[in-house]
Amino acid sequence: WLITDDPYPEDPDPLPWAATVIKERQESSGKGAPHNRCLPGPPPASGSAAPFLVKIVQISSLIVMLIEDNPGFRQVFLDGRTHPALWNPTWLGHSIGKWEKDTLVIDTTGFNDRSWLGGIGGGLLPHTEMLHMTERYRRSDFGHMTGEITFDDPGSYTKPIHENLTFDLAPQEEVLEYVCENTKPQHLVGK
Repeated sequence: WLITDDPYPEDPDPLPWAATVIKERQESSGKGAPHNRCLPGPPPASGSAAPFLVKIVQISSLIVMLIEDNPGFRQVFLDGRTHPALWNPTWLGHSIGKWEKDTLVIDTTGFNDRSWLGGIGGGLLPHTEMLHMTERYRRSDFGHMTGEITFDDPGSYTKPIHENLTFDLAPQEEVLEYVCENTKPQHLVGK
């Protein structure tokens, strides 16, 4: 699947501290983005930076998303488990899913606060560990899928943020390995 960003993203309503961070990130043109240092962002992988592919593999108890970007994969548990009571916050959080008729609903919590939210807000949005993400995926026809994502973080925003993605089936494409080697600051030498 090839993901296309929301052409009409919703404007976030940040709390004062988050508005300050967003403004700083805008003024620096997103220079400190985690992705620039080979670190992941929260799911879903967005098409804003480059047209990366996502391959979805499902068995009865698990969905694995192979992502042609950092971190490379994501797990969504379908076996009826709940989120762990004690979870060490991570870049991708902990995802559980269920089917509601023809719609896959994914509930994710347990994020760390180090990533920046994907394609919304220019990809410059901060969040706290209170971030709760709900995704709803539905195949609209054979070659297309829609994704409705809600980011709810009362520690950063006065109301949830909604993002709509479209996915185009890319059956002739293969997910390629992604290698990021920008782990150290580079110093440009000029004349």
